[in-house]
Amino acid sequence: MEKGNSTQNEASSTHAEETQVLMMSHAERSKTGILLRAFWRVFGTYFLLGTLCLVICDVFLFSIPKTLSLFLGFMKDTEAQVWKGYFYAALLFLLAFMQTLFEQRYMYMCSLLGMRLKTAVLGLVYRKILVLTHAAKKITTAGEIVTLVSVDVQKLMDLIIYFNGIWLAPVRIVICFIFLWQLLGPPALSGIIVFVLVLPLNILIAKKRHQFQADQMRHKDKRARTTNEMLSAMRTVKLNTWEDFFSRKVLGLREHELGALKVSQVLFSLSLSSFHSSTFLIAFIMFAVYTLMDKKNVLDAEKAFVSLTLINILNTAHSFLPFCINATIQAKVSLNRLATFFGLEEMDPDCVDKCTITSYQECIHVKNGTFTWSKDSSPCLKSINLLVPKDCLLAVVGQVGAGKSSLLSSLIGELEKLDGYVSVKGSVAYIPQQAWIQNATVKSNITFGQELDESWYNRVIEACALQPDLEVLPAGSNTEIGDKGINLSGGQKQRLCLARAVYKKASVYLLDDPLSAVDSNVGQHIFENIIGPNGLLKDKTRVVVTNAINILSQVDKIVVLVDGEISEAGSYHELLQRKGNFADFLRQHSKVERNGHHNSKEIARNMPSEEELCSHRTDNTVNQDGGPKVANVNHVNEATSEEVGRQTETDKRQTGRVKVNIYLDYLRAVGSLLCLYIVLLLISQQAASFTRGYWLGLWVDDPVINGTQQHSSLRLRIFGLLGLVQALGKFGATSSILLGGIIASRHLFQHLLRNVVRCPMSFFEQTPIGNLLNRFCKDMDAIDSEIPDKLKSWLGFFFTLLEIYTVIIVVTPIATVVIIPLTVIYICFQSYYVFTSCQLKRLESSSHSPIFSHFSETFEGSHVIRAFGEQKRFILQNDARVDISQRTRFPAIVADRWLATNLEFLGNVIVLLAAILAVDGKNHLSPGIVGFSVSYALQVTGILNWIVRSWSDVENNIVSVERVNEYSAVPKEAPWTLAMNSLNNAWPADGRIEFRDYGLKYRSDSDLVLKNINVTINKQEKIGVAGRTGAGKSSLVMGLLRLVEAAKGQILIDGINIAEMGLHDLRGKITFIPQDPVLFSGSLRLNLDPSHRRSDEDLWRALELALLKDFVSDLPGQLDFQCSERGENLSVGQKYLICLARAFLQKSKIVVLDEATAGVDLETEDLIQSVIKKQFEDSTILTIAHRINILMDCTRILVLENGQIAEFDTPGNLIAQKKTFYKLAEESGLV
Repeated sequence: MEKGNSTQNEASSTHAEETQVLMMSHAERSKTGILLRAFWRVFGTYFLLGTLCLVICDVFLFSIPKTLSLFLGFMKDTEAQVWKGYFYAALLFLLAFMQTLFEQRYMYMCSLLGMRLKTAVLGLVYRKILVLTHAAKKITTAGEIVTLVSVDVQKLMDLIIYFNGIWLAPVRIVICFIFLWQLLGPPALSGIIVFVLVLPLNILIAKKRHQFQADQMRHKDKRARTTNEMLSAMRTVKLNTWEDFFSRKVLGLREHELGALKVSQVLFSLSLSSFHSSTFLIAFIMFAVYTLMDKKNVLDAEKAFVSLTLINILNTAHSFLPFCINATIQAKVSLNRLATFFGLEEMDPDCVDKCTITSYQECIHVKNGTFTWSKDSSPCLKSINLLVPKDCLLAVVGQVGAGKSSLLSSLIGELEKLDGYVSVKGSVAYIPQQAWIQNATVKSNITFGQELDESWYNRVIEACALQPDLEVLPAGSNTEIGDKGINLSGGQKQRLCLARAVYKKASVYLLDDPLSAVDSNVGQHIFENIIGPNGLLKDKTRVVVTNAINILSQVDKIVVLVDGEISEAGSYHELLQRKGNFADFLRQHSKVERNGHHNSKEIARNMPSEEELCSHRTDNTVNQDGGPKVANVNHVNEATSEEVGRQTETDKRQTGRVKVNIYLDYLRAVGSLLCLYIVLLLISQQAASFTRGYWLGLWVDDPVINGTQQHSSLRLRIFGLLGLVQALGKFGATSSILLGGIIASRHLFQHLLRNVVRCPMSFFEQTPIGNLLNRFCKDMDAIDSEIPDKLKSWLGFFFTLLEIYTVIIVVTPIATVVIIPLTVIYICFQSYYVFTSCQLKRLESSSHSPIFSHFSETFEGSHVIRAFGEQKRFILQNDARVDISQRTRFPAIVADRWLATNLEFLGNVIVLLAAILAVDGKNHLSPGIVGFSVSYALQVTGILNWIVRSWSDVENNIVSVERVNEYSAVPKEAPWTLAMNSLNNAWPADGRIEFRDYGLKYRSDSDLVLKNINVTINKQEKIGVAGRTGAGKSSLVMGLLRLVEAAKGQILIDGINIAEMGLHDLRGKITFIPQDPVLFSGSLRLNLDPSHRRSDEDLWRALELALLKDFVSDLPGQLDFQCSERGENLSVGQKYLICLARAFLQKSKIVVLDEATAGVDLETEDLIQSVIKKQFEDSTILTIAHRINILMDCTRILVLENGQIAEFDTPGNLIAQKKTFYKLAEESGLV
């Protein structure tokens, strides 16, 4: 055991070094041959040591037929001494035992080498992710990377075991023919004819399979990418009722994938059958030539059964060859894919001159900088000249698409530098416009790998206005955040990113629109306490992209971007005096700020003028009433906080043997009639095999009259006919099993997809995406290929074992006494092993999910990781996750070898038993029957091992069916449509919404987040929803759209209770414009109208309303322009506008806007708001906004506080009452 642990630790501790070696010559890794040679340099020596064990194993393997020849010679010699028979029997046992030991040592070394290869390649892929350029990330996806590290790496591991068969199988074949020559003479060479016929056929099949394998992997990548996109944006999918569309799209890609797999499996069956039948053909042709060439040639027991033993070895080598070829083909496809991935463009580490010395006066210096997102596209920034002094607060302003975010990206080296010089001195902290949150606790997200400084942490929490949020989270700072921050609002995610940056204590801060997603009062609090002249970062260099004009007078310097160029730069007053682009920008935005409440004279009188705006500063903060202290949140009892704060579920793992109903589920998916057909084919094939062997035994016992055997011609014809029946049965059974596996896989995938998309939104908030991707990728790959392949092997070996037992018992009935207890021991070994192996497989399968999640998470946040300089820490985290996974793999390898050694020893005992019983029955057993029995017994050693190995592989992989079926038990959301309550297409005619004593909670054991909501919204009313963070604004919308079901009360739309209608019937009638814009990979047309219900004219009209017509007209392909995954090739503002265009196409009677214009500048926002008012004039609109000025034009405003209605009236009345809403307006500078 200590030795095993040391070996495991050695494998775990060396993978980082092996990965580093593979990192060398990275520029050449795009070539498959170079990559293969790199693997050889690292692992070649250990592989050769394993090969040496295999060669020694073969020496003992070929000694067995020689010993059998001596044994049968003894049986024929009536005067031979009995001790020779026992000696030969013991020698057969000893040779078989030594063969077992060396073969198992070889398998152990190959498996261990596979572990090392996997850890090294996973490390290499992960390191590559961290250096991919923006352009490279556009042509690959997180789903494709998950396929690389799950499926492709497994193919390389398989190659290690099978690779030696490529050269060793031909060597074995040559040696077999040499021995056959010694037995039969020149007729032995006639068997070569079979190879001349079979090998070209299989080479052709291999080439065809290679094509279909490549097609299958290409379709698998597309399917994985689409699945990943769907799961990542499930909230958007559900709100737009796109579940059916995405399901059909995924299933369509799946059908293409299975189509390629189907042809590949049929070709594989043909290859296997041809190789298997070649054993019979070789024997048939050699015996035919031997007996027909000269009638004096007598086929005796020694010649026939020693030849058959050699041909069985030939068969093993020959049958192994298609597996080797198949593994090589698949590994070549995987190597090509890995080489292509490794050849993707990498970041230029010298693009930005970085220095940790902070004594320079200019922290940021850009000289004549020209930048582009990819080398094939035009520059997005041109002739940039920028100097940012130390401790300066620089604001970057401009219209949507002007290049503001691109400027920040250029400073962290994310853009391709075409010309110029960029220098950033000191450490950097970066906040992207779209928040990137880890699946970790709040505290871990903020500290981001640094040591916890409790005092500084509390200051950061308070400054980022996170205190009220932590108060409502179940475990405060120890609350776990779901994938991509799914259980946080947009504002909370943005402030969490801000806290992460502030906590770092960096020298340079690059903040991309950090105030857009927060309430105006929270934004003012953040500016004053963090960004502004008196904030925590007052002694730091800050570059802030912003559309908030009320803070511009307080910054040191302003840069105005127009079409990717700096049009103006200077202080606030300098730029105003120039009366250039900035003055126009400010004038327009000041007009916009007032535009929201021009109907109220009282409010208009309180609006600051442009001059007042220049010096305006408010001292209000979020916690005016003091509020609870941060320390109360951070000092949650550590023993319970981890459990209380856990928001996501770990990958579930069953225990014990796989239940019988899992096998029945799989067989039902295959089909009962097909299962019966397979069994009948297997029985007929094995019956033909037994009859053929018995017939040969009778043939060799035919009496020799005048030096010849009288019935050789008849014996030969019957022998050939039986072999043909067996060959047809073999092909039929093999192809049926593999095609049945495809049928089962199709049903199980459809079942998995249907179960997942029917899960409620809470399921996706609690389930890491890695768990889901593990099911859709790794587990489905096992169901596609591994289960049918292993089941085919097990069934073949099992029926062969039954045939061998039948032979031995028929020849020597007394063997039954020994075979029965040996079988009992065999079953005990199998049960003990399979129980252990199955649990180890579950552990290994569940350990993959954290790896996949980490890969996906890193892929999406690599720009943030690089900006913070945290690559090394993330690499160590990945290595640790891989090590944990491999710790479960190593015991499984040891268990495999333990079982194989014990079972082969058991098989060797059966060989010894058959030989000893034959010696004892020498006087009444004919040499032919003894040869029949012993030659079959010699096959038991390998067959017993392969039966259990195949069955354990089946059981280990059937766990994937178990894991896929887990989600069938997850509670599902309400039906999408209800036929009995089908609504008129004109519903809702008015758009009247009524909340009656409505209450909502997110979990059955949690408190109500909305309480006693009683409100009526009349048709065509424009309702604003206001309140501080956590007041329940988004919860109200979630309840209206039934993403969360009501805990009490009801909501009525046009008098109909929404709880009594289908979800699609409801959501399809409500237009929802989200805070986070979501785009999918595919054409712009697809993103606007996935269901293809609208004409191009409608699409262009919607784009025009969203101010995108000119932009799209200039795109290559226009409506057919291909958006990359998550719309990475568009700015955040452009993505917002596309989502708006999508909403304009729907044009429902009820419209919900959740911070829908937070990502655009104020001028664009004003234009969009006016378009929304016009287009949805006849609709009821609910608007959630942090910018209070947006709500001032609403008919009435609903103010929420602590989940209850605080106020509900017109804006003018609410201002006059001077209560909650008045305070919000006051904090926003509107009164």
